[in-house]
Amino acid sequence: MTAALSLDRVTKRYGALTAVSDLSFDVQPGEMFGLIGPDGAGKTTTIRLLCGLLHADGGAVGVMGHDPVTAHAAVTRSVGYLSQRFSLYGDLSIDENIAFFAQIHDLWNFEDRRRRLLELTSLLPFRSRLADRLSGGMKQKLALSCTLIHEPRVILLDEPTTGVDPVSRREFWKLLAEFLEQGITILVSTPYLDEAERCHRVALLHEGRLLSLDTPDRLRRSLPGQMVEAIVEDQPRAVTMLSAHAAVADVHVFGERIHVRLEPSVTQDGAAVVRAALTTAGFVTLSTRVVPASLEDVFIAQLSGVQQDVAAGL
Repeated sequence: MTAALSLDRVTKRYGALTAVSDLSFDVQPGEMFGLIGPDGAGKTTTIRLLCGLLHADGGAVGVMGHDPVTAHAAVTRSVGYLSQRFSLYGDLSIDENIAFFAQIHDLWNFEDRRRRLLELTSLLPFRSRLADRLSGGMKQKLALSCTLIHEPRVILLDEPTTGVDPVSRREFWKLLAEFLEQGITILVSTPYLDEAERCHRVALLHEGRLLSLDTPDRLRRSLPGQMVEAIVEDQPRAVTMLSAHAAVADVHVFGERIHVRLEPSVTQDGAAVVRAALTTAGFVTLSTRVVPASLEDVFIAQLSGVQQDVAAGL
């Protein structure tokens, strides 16, 4: 099967800064693929390379079998791109914004398609409202409708839910699931690890380099050792103590909770091991429990270099 999107050892530099370094991956037709990483990881640069908006300094980029730079017109017909700062026109209505983007793609009989998109995004009752008067979530739905009006086979979404409230985020991802069922290939970048769980496969990026690429489930299972979640009084001192404990591989803080990953050699109940260590050191422990490793645990462990061998093998 020909990949819908592909990068083969791609590098992109901005002067002395290497934004993407020797990056390779492919996205299959009908797949939802996540680019995951913090600011500066290279997510936006990668998407712009796929759109043909940037030239790679090395390697090969493919979109539906085309070079997005030399065959830009063909790629534009097949791809919808939603950037971080998608430009809606505030003095135009919802209907008028969609019409504008349809005409950019040389579409003139788009009314039925527009109505279907408005129904799907629940924007139909507001179609005459000016874009400036929409909530953040409604603006994102309108931006997605504009991106999809020319019926692309692939959509590239650059952090589409950043700054959107949690309810609107969930609604947006439900929409993406519906478009996925229609056979559209989706590549989405996000700094939110909970969103990455919805993707078929994810690429974990850091400073333009690929740390890991696999399904969320396999990535979680790649992290050896039990994961224990603990809530304890005097958290900073408890973290320091646990970090130095012989049974502990690494420790990270998530709000009021501490995630403690034990060494793979620890075979007894991990919650009991952590509770005993805390109690012996004189800490008041409110709760301990063994929990599944999250993608965030995996990502942090790899950034820390704890799982260098796992990262190199994925």
